[in-house]
Amino acid sequence: MEKKIYLDNSATTPLSQEAKTAMLEAMEHYGNPSSLHTLGTEAEKLVRVAREQIYSALGARRGQGTVIFTSSGTEATSLAIFGTAYAKSRREANRIITTDSEHPATLEALASLERDGFEIVRIPTRGGELDMAALSAALDKKIFLASMMLVNNETGALYSLKQAFAMIKRRYPDAITHCDAIQGFMRVGFTPQSIGADLVSISGHKIHAPKGVGALYVSQELIKAKKIVPFIRGGGQEGGMRSGTENVIGICAFGAAANDMSCRREQIEATLDGLYTYATERLLALGLQINRPSTHVSHIINVTLPCIKSETMLHHLSADGVFVSSGSACSSHSNKPSGSLIAFGLTPKEADCSIRISLSAYNTREDIDALCASLETGLDKLVRIK
Repeated sequence: MEKKIYLDNSATTPLSQEAKTAMLEAMEHYGNPSSLHTLGTEAEKLVRVAREQIYSALGARRGQGTVIFTSSGTEATSLAIFGTAYAKSRREANRIITTDSEHPATLEALASLERDGFEIVRIPTRGGELDMAALSAALDKKIFLASMMLVNNETGALYSLKQAFAMIKRRYPDAITHCDAIQGFMRVGFTPQSIGADLVSISGHKIHAPKGVGALYVSQELIKAKKIVPFIRGGGQEGGMRSGTENVIGICAFGAAANDMSCRREQIEATLDGLYTYATERLLALGLQINRPSTHVSHIINVTLPCIKSETMLHHLSADGVFVSSGSACSSHSNKPSGSLIAFGLTPKEADCSIRISLSAYNTREDIDALCASLETGLDKLVRIK
């Protein structure tokens, strides 16, 4: 069987061996974590261990917050946004600050609040940089929440959230800060405290855990002040913040994957740095345009093709057993050009001709060679649009 070259790790990642092992072990503990008998307490202990592993991987200081398990990164982000927006029925402060290049999980949640009367201010991110002057101008007493991503899932831009959140907190200490760290968790060195985030959403399947599990870090101050409320109600699991029986198997795998990546952080960073440098050199040698932000991560490369639609190239690469994407997997069915790429500064035509290559530490130089060989044949034979 021909080897598959998987370079779409920002969409999802293959399971690590540590995650698989944890899943198999958890399958033997089938009790409900809320049950008071022995089987229940065994399952509850597994969840508790995984929670500590996630907390430790986040680098959070003990007693400063808690980790709430959810079904996905999208749900974690929704809990952060809706949970803070509806913590009070109505308030004078109804302004939410975000960026113009957020993930659909944030964009759609905020669009819903906008229809409900909240004011949403979108800060420009041209070239992959937060417009600090625009952010400063947007700050007034009406702000109660800032929700911004740490790493852009399409361009790999690493946003200066530490500076942005510090500016917000300095002027309005009561404002809540939420970081979508789904593309940055275990890829970028940060802690909730180091970037000044009250809330941090993360996802399992981006770090070699299974799909269907995510988490939201919540600062203890927010919980004590009741500045966040649940929007999934029921049996009161997860400290009353997210009802529903916990996905013990997924949670255990999430904890194991995070612990593994945390232990190998320096090795993973070195591998990704080397692959990024090699890949960009090879892609530039093909004459391709790399949409590289000034500050970026080493696992996402966005490339604009010379007048070849991304979908056309994706089919060509897939036929050769090479798998990349044209942007966020969550918006792949949209016919509109990528909002993130337009915000970055690309024209609609350029955005429609751009592909995303996303790496993991399991990739090799040989994978990059296979990608570039397939791209080269595609550039020669595919029909170019005018």
